[in-house]
Amino acid sequence: MAYQAGGRRPAPRPAPGTPEAQAYLQDYAVLMEAVPFPSLVVDHRWDVLLTNTAFRTLFQDVEPHPTALPSDNFLRFVLFHPDAATVLGDHESSWCLPMLAQFAAAAERYGHDRGLQAIRRDIGQDPIMEAAYRHGLPHWLRAVGERAAEPDGAVRPLLHPDPRWGATDCRIVAETTPTLADMDCVRLTMVVRETRRAPSGGRAARRAASHLRVVPAAD
Repeated sequence: MAYQAGGRRPAPRPAPGTPEAQAYLQDYAVLMEAVPFPSLVVDHRWDVLLTNTAFRTLFQDVEPHPTALPSDNFLRFVLFHPDAATVLGDHESSWCLPMLAQFAAAAERYGHDRGLQAIRRDIGQDPIMEAAYRHGLPHWLRAVGERAAEPDGAVRPLLHPDPRWGATDCRIVAETTPTLADMDCVRLTMVVRETRRAPSGGRAARRAASHLRVVPAAD
């Protein structure tokens, strides 16, 4: 908190990439390990800076992928990894479309960011994903409202490999600190609920349906 004029000023927070920032992230990782729910820290590109053990356990059965591992870039994982639907329930409506909306907002804000531009090119090279982005997303936002795209507070289906949870829901809690905010970072925690859902199909069926269906053009 800033002091009144003439008083002491707060010390500057560590800038991204500096030793001070790295030391902060190391200590923040220790804090995240104390949380029993999957938690990760991402930057504005959804590049993953930190994960905790619960996060790695959630995605432990995900197959290798050259560009879309959940511990590398979470947006790419949601959009492009063929195993995403085996962990993220109701993959298209509950995960893909909200994250496409978040990507659209980030692309508008950080228009010259090369990482976001690369993701946009990859979306454009997938005809189904491109249709979802250009036509399905505006239609979905009109139907559900802009608030549905916000991660904080969203309740989304989850298919946990631990049978104690299995098919369930999680509430996403998005939070940051002044230091993380200086690095354009946010922490996302999936608070897993104990209430179980009825599973829909087996792993093979969910994997086959992991990509978006063809989305009709918006009216």
